[in-house]
Amino acid sequence: MTLSSTPGLARFNTLADGQATTALHEVCASAAWGRAILSRRPYATAEALLATSDAVTAELSREDLADAMAGHPPIGRPAPGDPTSSREQRGMADATEELKAEMLELNLAYQERFGHVFLICATGATGEQMRDAVKSRIGNSPEQEREIVRTELGKINRIRLTRLVTEGE
Repeated sequence: MTLSSTPGLARFNTLADGQATTALHEVCASAAWGRAILSRRPYATAEALLATSDAVTAELSREDLADAMAGHPPIGRPAPGDPTSSREQRGMADATEELKAEMLELNLAYQERFGHVFLICATGATGEQMRDAVKSRIGNSPEQEREIVRTELGKINRIRLTRLVTEGE
C-alpha cells in the first residue's frame, strides 16, 4: 500500500493545532518532536511526514529522547487502558508466566543500568525476541544504547504515524 496522500493525512494536515498536538503526543511523548512535526504541516504525502519524523528523531537532544522514552510503558506491562501499547506488546500477552517474570527482572536491571525503560519496537516481536533483545543490549555502553533507542523510537514513530494517517480507511 502506498501512503502518498490519504484522507487521514488530509485530516491531520487540517486539524487545529491543539488537536494535532494531542494526536502527535500519542505517537511520541517528546514535546520537541511534536512541535517540529506540527511546525512543518501541511505534508504533501505520508512519505514526507515519515521522512520528517525520521529527521526530527535523529536530532532529538538527550533530554528530548528521555521525554520520548518516558511515554513508553515497560515491555510486558502495557499501560492500563492504552490500546496502543497493548497492541504493540501483543507478543508478551501470550508469554508464559516464567517469561513474564524474567522480562520483569530484565526490565528492572536494564532500567537500573540506563535510567530509563527498555525501548524496542515490539510490533510483531515475540516475547522471546524481546527478552533476547534486552539480554543482548544490557551490556551496551550508554552511548551505544542511546543510539539503538533512537533507532527503535524512529521505528515506533513511523508505525504510529502511519496508523494516524490511515485510520478509518
